[in-house]
Amino acid sequence: MTLYAEVLDKIAALLTAAFGLVAALAWNGAIQELFKELFGTAENLTAQTIYAVVVTIVAVLVTIMIARAAAKAKGETKT
Repeated sequence: MTLYAEVLDKIAALLTAAFGLVAALAWNGAIQELFKELFGTAENLTAQTIYAVVVTIVAVLVTIMIARAAAKAKGETKT
């Protein structure tokens, strides 16, 4: 792979990560509002802990699904 191709690859990865961060921040606000509706205030330690656990579980599951899809697209058969 040439230097130019590597640079383009890294820039594409960084831009994808940046858009992912923007989307994550948007979802963060929406999910926080949902938890405020369910548990009252966002200052409640129990609500914050539940929020953090749920978001972590969702992030892990989505990451696994994305990794499997990427491996399948590349022709690797990891399960």
